[in-house]
Amino acid sequence: MLFITQIRNPDHTDTMYENPRLILDSDEAPEPGRIVWRSPSNLAIIKYWGKYGAQMPRNPSLSLTLSASCTDMALEYSLKEVPDSRIGLGFLFHGEENAAFQAKIQAFLESLVPVFPFLTQLQMSIQTGNSFPHSAGIASSASSMSALALCLCSLEDALFGTLQEPAEFDRKSSFIARLGSGSACRSIFPHAAVWGASAAVPDSSDAYAVPAEHLLHPGFKDLHDDILIVSSQEKSVSSRAGHALMEGNPYAEARYAQAKSRLSTLIDALGAGDWEAFGKIAEDEALTLHALMMCSNPSYMLLEPNTIALIQKIRAYRAETKHPVYFSLDAGPNIHLLYPGEIIAEVRGWIEEELTPLLVDNWFIQDWVGEGPEEL
Repeated sequence: MLFITQIRNPDHTDTMYENPRLILDSDEAPEPGRIVWRSPSNLAIIKYWGKYGAQMPRNPSLSLTLSASCTDMALEYSLKEVPDSRIGLGFLFHGEENAAFQAKIQAFLESLVPVFPFLTQLQMSIQTGNSFPHSAGIASSASSMSALALCLCSLEDALFGTLQEPAEFDRKSSFIARLGSGSACRSIFPHAAVWGASAAVPDSSDAYAVPAEHLLHPGFKDLHDDILIVSSQEKSVSSRAGHALMEGNPYAEARYAQAKSRLSTLIDALGAGDWEAFGKIAEDEALTLHALMMCSNPSYMLLEPNTIALIQKIRAYRAETKHPVYFSLDAGPNIHLLYPGEIIAEVRGWIEEELTPLLVDNWFIQDWVGEGPEEL
């Protein structure tokens, strides 16, 4: 049933996990099965913006793994009754057909046939859904593509027993997730992750993320991220398009150098439990990300008037109370409000009283640094 070759040249990332002999023996057909994973989104503090090759980052990034903002994905599979070379896929998003999402997943699975040749031997069905708005700048691609990568690696292990070692399972899942969405490779790990080769993080790689929980002072493991929903509408420019525009951005090279320098400073702050240094970098990186969008060609802006109003209120509240309350942004208008758990009562009361009038239907998502994906 099992045919395996060694992983080829690990430095050549495009073929790192290609395995043309990982196929099913038709004389030993597997029983139909079901695999379910819940995978979280993540919030990059050092932002990834700009890529090359097959989803490779121009600069390293460091993210915090969230908890409540997640994607559930169920993958059902059985051996095809009539063999062919196509990907057999049924797809439902929140219980409904979605042709655009299905086409994206279908194309992604087809691109993975060199890594998972057995996929063409199976009839598959995927049912998935998010706990938060899709394409509104809360990294839905990170949670969804990491969930899919985990399902695929679990499928390989169920059929062939090839990913029994947890670290290798995580590494391959991160590699596969990266091919679907760059930021998704960081969602594989609990608490924090680093993606992109950096001298500041041993064993870091452009090909996959590595766990960074060990870099965190205990206080940062109790970090809360309340996501203030300024808009639940799909953003006007996709992250994929935004990354592409970095190729002509006149500030790109300076940005990549800046991110590399800030990563070392952030690691020092995270290890020392220095909320002020952490918060300054988080805010500077968020505004840098959106500044890069504004000076792209063509330029574009994803911030809304209420985004700016919230930033002003956050800074005023911090100055008045001296509480370590900071903001971040992904590629969208919604604010990530970051603060330690020890002041949750005061901050939540302030959100309810002062900030909710600026939000869509008074809506904010209560989130926090989490334990990473979970097989259900």
